[in-house]
Amino acid sequence: MNSSTNDRRSFLNRMAAGAGLAAASPAAAQTQNRNEGRPDFPFLPQYTRAQIHKSLKQSSFDRTGGNRDAWAIAAGGVYEVFRADGPGVISHIWFTIAARSADHLKEIVLRGYWDGNSKPSVEAPIGDFFGLNLGVYQVYQSEYLACSPGKSLNCYFAMPYRQSARFTVTNEGSQDIGSFYSNIDYMTVPRLPDDALYFHAQYRQSAPCIPTAGDAAKLNLDGRLNYVYVETRGRGHLMGVTLGVLENGNGWWGEGDDMIFIDDESKPAINGTGSEDYFLGSWDFGGRDGAQPFAHSMYGAPLIVNAERTGGRYCCYRWHGDNPVAFERYLKHTMEHGHANNRGDNFFSTAYWYQSAPYTDFPALPPAAARIPQVKTA
Repeated sequence: MNSSTNDRRSFLNRMAAGAGLAAASPAAAQTQNRNEGRPDFPFLPQYTRAQIHKSLKQSSFDRTGGNRDAWAIAAGGVYEVFRADGPGVISHIWFTIAARSADHLKEIVLRGYWDGNSKPSVEAPIGDFFGLNLGVYQVYQSEYLACSPGKSLNCYFAMPYRQSARFTVTNEGSQDIGSFYSNIDYMTVPRLPDDALYFHAQYRQSAPCIPTAGDAAKLNLDGRLNYVYVETRGRGHLMGVTLGVLENGNGWWGEGDDMIFIDDESKPAINGTGSEDYFLGSWDFGGRDGAQPFAHSMYGAPLIVNAERTGGRYCCYRWHGDNPVAFERYLKHTMEHGHANNRGDNFFSTAYWYQSAPYTDFPALPPAAARIPQVKTA
């Protein structure tokens, strides 16, 4: 087991442990008294210790006892795939889908709501949420998201909630979904620690990005025309992004720098050295004729097709779990589209972050037809 997996499990166990220490039951108080003055036994893995949570699952299993373990979702239909009253934590989401439409990963929208909010704090086309930003399946594994053989989608972001949680899927396509399979693992706990934050995921796109011209295409210090992954107000930390790029012209799309604004809207606090560097590759991921897909725990580009040519396709991800980008009041994560924004490719992204209060001030989601990747040449 790698260290990052241990980190994720430790996070869940710390959350559960914090809830247990705050519980006022006599049994919990007696256990706490017995442990006073004793070491924390760091040599014991957390899974060998007594747990205080209750493990549960909500799924699409056949309620009649038969083998029809999936939901059909009509065109235009909305299906509630999860509802729970808190406090609790979603620990894992798994979906697999059988649909006639070749564009169903872009047409189906996943939305998540915390603590009774009428607006979502999670909103993205289902493929984009799972890192398949160009609407095609690609087998890969990362720390928080994965796509397995058989077209199964997995998410391991922990999602705590204090009062309630609800997830829906909406079929915005023109064809019915024959089978939508779902398994969502979660736990109930006595209470959450005071500093537990709410999970967020937001989709954005520029299809195409608008290239700059003249002198504006030479220098860029303020990031005003950059592609924006996320902009939010409040307190929290950024966990990372997924990005799909469809090239509208020959050449390398990745000369753009990442620029992250933290608690100051006037200038970036973090400046990177290139898009492929932000995704922790280098040298155009191998170049026009030598580009190689890769997928690692915290970063990757698992899809690279027709590199550096018109119609070229890339899917990338970068996680900040080793050093979440913390903000107290404001965050805007941006990236140039080409050096000083001189390219006009199609960008499709999802940003993932945690925030102290559920944030719902999202830009309007583009209609389904506008989300389908298409080459757009001048």
